[in-house]
Amino acid sequence: MSEHCDQNCASCSADCGERKACPGFQGSNTEVKKVIGIVSGKGGVGKSLVTALLASALAKKGLRTAVLDADITGPSIPKLFGLHEPVLSNGKFIQPACTRGGIHAISMNLCLPDEQDPVVWRGPLIAGVVKQFWEEVDWGGVDCMFVDMPPGTGDVPLTVFQTLPVKGIVVVTTPQELAGMIVGKAVRMAGLMHIPVLGLVENMAYYQCPDCGKRHEIFGKSRLEETAAAFGIGTTARIPIDPKIASLCDEGKIEDFDAGVWLTPILDVIRAL
Repeated sequence: MSEHCDQNCASCSADCGERKACPGFQGSNTEVKKVIGIVSGKGGVGKSLVTALLASALAKKGLRTAVLDADITGPSIPKLFGLHEPVLSNGKFIQPACTRGGIHAISMNLCLPDEQDPVVWRGPLIAGVVKQFWEEVDWGGVDCMFVDMPPGTGDVPLTVFQTLPVKGIVVVTTPQELAGMIVGKAVRMAGLMHIPVLGLVENMAYYQCPDCGKRHEIFGKSRLEETAAAFGIGTTARIPIDPKIASLCDEGKIEDFDAGVWLTPILDVIRAL
């Protein structure tokens, strides 16, 4: 142990003999009370960002929160939270990583020798890893787990819906008409699996000028309300373009950002489940 050790093993790069488990590590796969999927019919809309912001917001309210990164070939969660060290195992269960804010997390990038190594696997193997993340990680007791899904309606979303006790999904979109159209695919898949849609989040909704306060819809006029109405979604939220968010994501400090004002309607629905 270093003489400068602060007892925070989650942020330490030294693999010393005094390394401790993340708070909540019980040595068994304990109860996860709520599982919420974050989905979209296409990529690049900000599912990982919404996942991280929702998890951070609930953790700040004192809930035991976790993130399962189900995007096996394109994982973003470790980068957002500044997680780089490989996860540990007690021989029976994998110990999840622990963020600075106490969020438990698992991602394929935390299981690779080098976080830049590509995962070149076919669908069934990828889906099998998602099941392992659910069954073989010691979550230590969680009030709310968010599952960051890959885009589309393929093997992984199907595996998550069939394997995990998903209480509902949050659909992420952007203002473009194409993205709005793709929402329908995610919503209809959830309907086929009898999974309720808890809310619709429009990311990159607008840019608010810091000087004059005027909002500029960079990607076109918002279609959030009409899209929500078309699919019977009662709860919506909008996240603007904010350079500070991008900076904190690059620095691995997304927990430092408070998006509670924007995401309060979604958070209220999740907490009420």
